Amino acid sequence: MATPILEAEGVTKFFGGLAAVSKVSFTLNEGEILGLIGPNGSGKTTLVNVLTGMLPYSLGDARYKGRPLRGLKSHEISRIGIARTFQVVKPFRSMTVLENIMVGSMFGTEGGAPTPEIAKPWAQEMLELCGLHKLADLPAEGLNVPERKRLELARAMAMRPKLLFLDEVMAGLNTGEIDEAVGLIKRIRDYGVTMLVIEHVMKAIRSLSDRLMVLYNGEKLTEGPPDEVLNHPAVVSAYLGRRYKDQPHA
Repeated sequence: MATPILEAEGVTKFFGGLAAVSKVSFTLNEGEILGLIGPNGSGKTTLVNVLTGMLPYSLGDARYKGRPLRGLKSHEISRIGIARTFQVVKPFRSMTVLENIMVGSMFGTEGGAPTPEIAKPWAQEMLELCGLHKLADLPAEGLNVPERKRLELARAMAMRPKLLFLDEVMAGLNTGEIDEAVGLIKRIRDYGVTMLVIEHVMKAIRSLSDRLMVLYNGEKLTEGPPDEVLNHPAVVSAYLGRRYKDQPHA
């Protein structure tokens, strides 16, 4: 039987009189990858910002392992086992790749590692996981886009999360790099991490996700198995377009 790790009920966020997210409810089960898709401006990142304490709720609530999240600060949320990545990757540019990952290790679940010496071994394991071991001692400012994306993942994983929100980690990557990112995300799940993944690369999100959820104009349009959702008439009309529906999807 599936065990819920995250339960969102009526999550709403107003900016002035505009509801950027409106009454969104869903459940994410342990070990699952839930893909979150929708047009630009549909409220995907805003929803994650609310759930991770970056923005306050206007209405609604969410529970992580039964614990209410509303009212918690982002650092408090990280300490209970929730981490995230960001669309715009901003590493500590003058610090080395390994040092960046160690920062995540020191500010994660249950307060993180208390000293750099304790933080380093786990950070090195995440360095290996994300294929950055050859870049460990280089300043982060010298990384290219795909390397920075992997660093963002490694730093988030160094926080030892049980729930991880990924916000467009494949944006700006070429086909080969996307395939590598898909493989990495699958390996992250093997660490016992549940994920909600925002992504526009349909081939990738379709192959990764156990379920898909679609936001449109801040509201949940539908959710379900990937093939069912991606062929839903409302999703095709509002987001994907007929061209996608007419294409073969291997």
